Amino acid sequence: DINIVKDDVLLFDDLSYSNVTKVSQGLMDAFENGTYDEVQVIYARFKNAAVQFAETAQFLPVAKMEGTAEANTGKQHRADYIFEPDKEGLLEHLIPSILQTTFQKYLLDTHASEHGARMTAMDSATENAQELLNDLKLSYNKARQEAITKELSEIVGGAAALESN
Repeated sequence: DINIVKDDVLLFDDLSYSNVTKVSQGLMDAFENGTYDEVQVIYARFKNAAVQFAETAQFLPVAKMEGTAEANTGKQHRADYIFEPDKEGLLEHLIPSILQTTFQKYLLDTHASEHGARMTAMDSATENAQELLNDLKLSYNKARQEAITKELSEIVGGAAALESN
């Protein structure tokens, strides 16, 4: 059961990073304050101009990453990394930045999907209009030909009637 708290259609009018950051930061703040236990984003995932599909992604809390370098290689490596200014300070900056970029990706995917769907619909409409135009031209030419044939028949019939008198 999903409780939809907010939908912001006007957000797509300005997909600048600063505008998207305001929305994603608002979600992160509400999550940190305990307003929301979980934030899921439903968006249209763009595959290509003809294929888009709805997808749900957990935005918050951040899901744990599957697998580690140790699990992938079978070896255990211990590296000494130096973090400047410190590990916590770096994570405090990186995590919100990554989340904001991820949120913008969701929006850009949805925007690209919308444009792809519109492009496909317009292409289909253009093809249908061209077929309709061709059918109308054919009908017009048939009607014109019938009118000319009828007129010629009347002229020939009238000339034959005058000759017989």
